[in-house]
Formats: sequence, C-alpha cells, structure tokens
Amino acid sequence: MRKTPLIAAVLYAASALAADPAPPNAAEPAKRPDLSHLQTALGGAAPDGVNPTAIPGLYEVLIGGQVLYLSEDGRFALQGDLLDLSTHDNLTENRRGELRGKAIEAVGENNMVVFAPEGPAKYTVTVFTDIDCGYCRKMHSQIADYNKEGIKMRYLMFPREGIGSDSFDKAVSVWCADDRREAITKAKRGENIERKTCDNPVQAQYELGQKLGVRGTPSMILEDGTMIPGYVPPTQLAELLARNKDAKPARP
Repeated sequence: MRKTPLIAAVLYAASALAADPAPPNAAEPAKRPDLSHLQTALGGAAPDGVNPTAIPGLYEVLIGGQVLYLSEDGRFALQGDLLDLSTHDNLTENRRGELRGKAIEAVGENNMVVFAPEGPAKYTVTVFTDIDCGYCRKMHSQIADYNKEGIKMRYLMFPREGIGSDSFDKAVSVWCADDRREAITKAKRGENIERKTCDNPVQAQYELGQKLGVRGTPSMILEDGTMIPGYVPPTQLAELLARNKDAKPARP
C-alpha cells in the first residue's frame, strides 16, 4: 500500500509545540474524534490539540506546527487548507499563523540577534537566516534601511545545509562571539570570524524552522505569525507591513 506524505509529516511534527484547544461552548463537553488510528501513526503520541470545526463531524488536529483535519470516526485525515468562501478566510493558514506566532514568542528576543531602529519600532520581523545565503547577505547589507523604515529585524539561525555544516559552525561562532551583531555583519560580508563554541540555540532554532515550515532563507515571520519567504527590499517590506497591519490586528 502506498503511504502518503501525510504520515511522514505527522511523524516529523509530533515533537513540536503545544497548542491551546478552545472548545466553542465551555458549558458542554466538546466531542472528540476517535484518535486511535492517528495515535498509531504517531507511534502512540497524542496530538497537541483537537478542536471541532464549523463542519459537522470534522475536527482540527494540531501536531506541532502542522494542522490536519480528522473525521469523527478517526478513519479519514485531510491535509490541506480549509477555506471559508463566505469570508474568503483561509482558516488553516490563520491557525498556522497562531502557532508560528506562539512559537516565535516562546523563543524570546534574548535568544535572537536583534537590529532595532534608534527610536520606537513600528514593526517587528523575525527572520530565519543563513550566514552563506546570497539573499540573506543582500538583506543584511540593507539592515540600516530596514531600521530607518521603523522595522526591528530579529535573526534566528537556519543553516540550510543542516546541523554540523560549515554554515552551522559559522552560526555557532556568531552566537558565541562577544559582539553578535558585529560578528554576523562580518560573516555575512564573507569575512572570516573567530571560530568559537559555547552553549548555543542554533540547533534548536534550525529544528524550529523546520517544524514551522521554513524551506529556504531568508524566511520572515511577522508579528501575527504570517510567513513571508524570500527577500523583500526595505521600502516594499514597510509597505507590506503597513497593509498587513491595516488588514488585521496583531495576534493577541
């Protein structure tokens, strides 16, 4: 029997972040689907959250950064986006955004390399970056311009070649440097920096990026959890952030 990528995705995400289920009516116990088949696929692990959807008999199942849908009898699982055609909302992407936002918040700014404007920041963008990525270097060469637009840029490490690669070692050296901002600036200019090791969050950040669906760099996470893959010039990013802020409020 041919296995779909669903099971692989579920198994991969099983160790990801917890979510907070919220039944629509707290006065009545929410129904739950039969999870036995899914838990078998997860090797006995339980999902992070199970919530009813607006569709009778269909449940949202949260597994790390993944959102799946499950029939009430637990036999059928759906992987894909659920759209509300009356409001034009992508309900699945909205949920993913919530999960991404909570995950980034849990990292904490003290575990990031931060470049902030001189005055109050209008916007905060968290960037999964690779020291050796061409467009990451282009983005960083304009970091002062992003700051002038009122954008606080916060770096998380995502060495695309993986754990133990040369890019990974450079990211560790940046983190262990006395001045991380100076070190990452030099490294992104292609200059040699002192190789150092210390307790660091590089592997954890790389694994977090994988769980959140980062497939390339740079990948930006906005304050509401929206993910924007790729490089966006400073002026265009500021315009995009302004439109996004007007379109929907930041995640509480």
